[in-house]
Amino acid sequence: MTSDPGDDNSSSGPVPRRSVTEGSTAGAEAKAKKKALPVWQETLLLVTTAIVMALIIKTFFLQAFYIPSVSMRETLELDDRILVEKVSGWFGEVERGDVVVFDDSAQWLGANQGRQPDNVITKTLAAIGLYPSGGHLVKRVIGVGGDQVACVKGNVEVNGTPLSESEYVTLATQACDASFSVEVPEDRLWVMGDNRQQSEDSRAHLGEPGGGFIPVDDVVGEVFLTIWPMSRWQLFPDPEAFDNPALNQAASAVVNPVPIGLALVAPLPLYWRLRRRLREPKAKSR
Repeated sequence: MTSDPGDDNSSSGPVPRRSVTEGSTAGAEAKAKKKALPVWQETLLLVTTAIVMALIIKTFFLQAFYIPSVSMRETLELDDRILVEKVSGWFGEVERGDVVVFDDSAQWLGANQGRQPDNVITKTLAAIGLYPSGGHLVKRVIGVGGDQVACVKGNVEVNGTPLSESEYVTLATQACDASFSVEVPEDRLWVMGDNRQQSEDSRAHLGEPGGGFIPVDDVVGEVFLTIWPMSRWQLFPDPEAFDNPALNQAASAVVNPVPIGLALVAPLPLYWRLRRRLREPKAKSR
């Protein structure tokens, strides 16, 4: 008896089926292709993100500047590019010995504004912190609010204690060459250039409105790194001259130390600040 060919399934192979995995992969690829942005949109998104990140970094963390004069030699040389950090200002006040960049609200620069961005590209880069900008000054903080700063026989004294400045004042035969004695008002700073004979700093503006003092609010940040030229790459730890506890005897403001745990997440300049505050004071012989 012959069987009905239509009832015979033995000769037909298995019906081919597409696997679930294969189907879902193909669907995901098709979906991804549909959602892919055009190249111009991706480029615009990347540029916008980079600009926003640069603005955030400039506003809260780091900003680039260049050195337009010789007033800070040999610590900073003409045309050095430097980075200024702003993080340490979150946790404490400006301290003696800090090299700071500050806005020229008192118009010390006058007509000599230094090099400014001079085209659309450099002006845009300067606005977002990617090009060194002018219109600022850089000096070393010698006295803070409540300090008595004086020049006595060629030496700078803070609260009656002479500073040993040979670590950073290297060009002048003496640290100061005029006789003055001032008391720094609260929320003000007395600043001096390391090249004492060629620096128009607080000393040069004693008789002007403001008395040569810098408002603390004008400080942009603390210099912590020379980035160019590469041959002058260096960090800026606080000088030992300002570790002397005798400097604080007449100071009116006392800054509380920052919790040590913050040093684990803060930048290197904050670590130096903490180390100087927390280590045991060592009296120096004079």
